[in-house]
Order: sequence, then structure tokens, then C-alpha cells
Amino acid sequence: MAKALTPAAMALTHAAAFTQSRPWSEGEFTSLLDSPLTFVSGDERCFALVRVVVDEAELLTIASHPDHQRQGLARAVMLKWQSQAAQLGAVTAFLEVATDNNPARHLYAGCGFSTCGNRPGYYTRQNSSPVDAVLMRQALPTGK
Repeated sequence: MAKALTPAAMALTHAAAFTQSRPWSEGEFTSLLDSPLTFVSGDERCFALVRVVVDEAELLTIASHPDHQRQGLARAVMLKWQSQAAQLGAVTAFLEVATDNNPARHLYAGCGFSTCGNRPGYYTRQNSSPVDAVLMRQALPTGK
């Protein structure tokens, strides 16, 4: 059974999932969730943190604990947050992903996102060169 999704649980999952870059802290998740514009979908196994501003949704982060990867949880969470964002009035969703994160890029493309830009050297890596970010977007179905 899934545990309650708290900022502490989110930080633990994020730390387990993000081994090539700095994971987010409990305090960072607490601060982001204090905003009425931000919501979370999922549980401690896999979650997405999303911000909706006017008619745009931005995936701030998504994390799947390594013990629960390759089980379809990330795809389910992707679909859930997009539906929630549409219900909040978002008509477009955006995200960014490291060019070397092929599993995530495959997931996002499979969920209907397409490339719309690039940010050179956006992600820092421990003991290696920075990695570009691929910007992706998707139109959301009308939620209201």
C-alpha cells in the first residue's frame, strides 16, 4: 500500500531517482506546495509536481523510485496531471528534459509531447560537462 505523499516522501523518492543531478530537498518541495498554483499527482512510488499559471501547465519535476520503475506508473501519473491541469484551465503543457535522459524523453513523446526548443548547458552533472535541456509542449484537452 502506498504511503501518504508528504514533502519528506517526495524528497526521498526524488533523491533515489535523481542520481546524476542534485535532488530537491524536503524544504524545496514544501515551498513549492505552499503555492496555490502548484499541485502534485501520484504517490511516493511515482509523482509529478506541476504548476498552472493562467492557461499554461509546467511539469516542474516527475520522479519514479527505482524500485517502482518500468511498471507504467510514470505514464499513469503523466495522464493524471495533464487531466488535472486541464480542469484548472490549462490549455498547453510544457516541460524540459535533459538530452541524455532517453527514458524520460521516450515517455514524454509517448504521452504526446513534441520538441519546441533547446536550452544549451542547462543541466549540471557531477564530474561531467553540462547537458542541454530539450523543451517540449503539448496541447491539453479542454478540461472545463
